[in-house]
Amino acid sequence: MNRYIALIIATLLFSSLSFAQTLDDYYKIAAENNPGLQAMFKEYEAALQKVPQVNTLPDPTFSFGYFISPVETRVGPQQAKFSLTQMFPWFGTLKVQGNVAALMAEAKFQSFIDARNKLYLHVASAYYPLYELNDWIRIEQENINILESYKTIANQKFKNSTGSMVDVLRVDIMLKDAQTNLGILRDKEKPLLTTFNKLLNRPDNEQVQISDTLKPEILSDEYRKDSLIEANPKLKALDLKLQASQAAEIAAQKQGLPKLGIGLDYVLVGERTDVTMPDNGKNVLMPMVSISIPIFRAKYNASVKEARLMQESYTLQKQEVANMLVSEYEMVWFQIQQQLQLLSLYEQQIRTSQQSLNLLFTSYGNSGKEFEEVLRMQQQLLKYQKMKSTALVQYQIALAKINYITSK
Repeated sequence: MNRYIALIIATLLFSSLSFAQTLDDYYKIAAENNPGLQAMFKEYEAALQKVPQVNTLPDPTFSFGYFISPVETRVGPQQAKFSLTQMFPWFGTLKVQGNVAALMAEAKFQSFIDARNKLYLHVASAYYPLYELNDWIRIEQENINILESYKTIANQKFKNSTGSMVDVLRVDIMLKDAQTNLGILRDKEKPLLTTFNKLLNRPDNEQVQISDTLKPEILSDEYRKDSLIEANPKLKALDLKLQASQAAEIAAQKQGLPKLGIGLDYVLVGERTDVTMPDNGKNVLMPMVSISIPIFRAKYNASVKEARLMQESYTLQKQEVANMLVSEYEMVWFQIQQQLQLLSLYEQQIRTSQQSLNLLFTSYGNSGKEFEEVLRMQQQLLKYQKMKSTALVQYQIALAKINYITSK
C-alpha cells in the first residue's frame, strides 16, 4: 500500500513538473509573481479607492461658542451656542465625480492588461533564446563528434601514407575552435537563465524546461489584423480616459453652481431671576439654510477648459497609438514572412550541403584528396544549421510580438 501511495505521489509530481514545462505555464507564473506587474495592479486597486472619496458628501461642520459676556434677551441671557451644518453640492455632482474616478480606474486596469501582455512578450523573448542556445550546443557537440571522427580517419590515412599531416592539423585546428565555441555557449546559459528567471521573480539559477522542438505555425493572411484596433488595451485605456474627461467637464460645470447648506443652531439660555414669565430660560432651536455664491468664475472656467483640452489630448493620443500599432503590425508581419522564407532556404541549403558533404567524404575515402573541401563543407553545414535555429527563434519572437500587438 505504501509503495502504491508513493507511486501516486510521484506521478502527480511528475505531472506537475511536466505541466510547468510549457511556455503558457511560465506566462502564468510570471503574471502571478512579477513585481512590476503586481505594482501595476496595486495602482488599479488604489485608483478604485478614489471613487468613494469623490462621490461622498463633505463632512458636516460642528461648532461651539461660549458667550464670555452673556447676551441678554427677554427670556434670559444667552450662555452658549451649538451649530451643526451640512453642505450639499449641486444635484448630480457627486455621481458625475464618481463616474470620473471609476472611468480612470478602469483605464488603469486596461494599462495593467497591456503591462501583462507586454510581460508575456518579454517572457517569450527570454525563453526562445534559451531554446536557441540549447540547439546550438547540440549542433556544436555533433560537429565536435564529427570532427573527432574526421581526425581519426585523417590520422589513419597519414599512417597508411594515403593522406598528409596537413589534413590532421587542419581538422585539429577546427576541432579546437569548435570546443572553444562550445565552452562559450555553455557559459552563455547563466545570463540567459538569470534574465528569464528574474521576469518570473525566481532565483537566478532556477532550471527552465525548454521545448525540444519548435515548429512555425501556418498563419492566415493579415493574421489577427481585425483585432488590432478593437482589442488593444492601450486604445481602450485612452477611450476610458476620454470618457472620464468628458464626465470631468460636466463635473466642473456643476462645481460652478451654488452649493446648498442645511444647519441647526442650538442656544443655551439662562433663567432670569428678577422676573417670572412664560418660557423663562427656554433654550433656542434655530434651523438654517445657506447657499454658496460662486462669483469667482476663473477657477471653474479653467476646470472646464482643462477637461476639454484633455479630451483633445486623448483623441490625438488615440490616433497616434493607432497609427503606431498599424506600423508595428506591418513591420512584424514582414519579419514573420522573412523568417519563414529564411527557414525554407536554410532547410534546402542544409539538404544540399549534406548531400555535397557525403559525396566529398566518399571521394576523400577513395582518393585521400580534397580533405580541405570536406572540412569546408562541414563548416558550411554547421553554419546553415545554426542559422536555421536562429531563424526559427526569431520567427517565434516575432509571432509573440504580433500576439502582443493584437492583444491575443
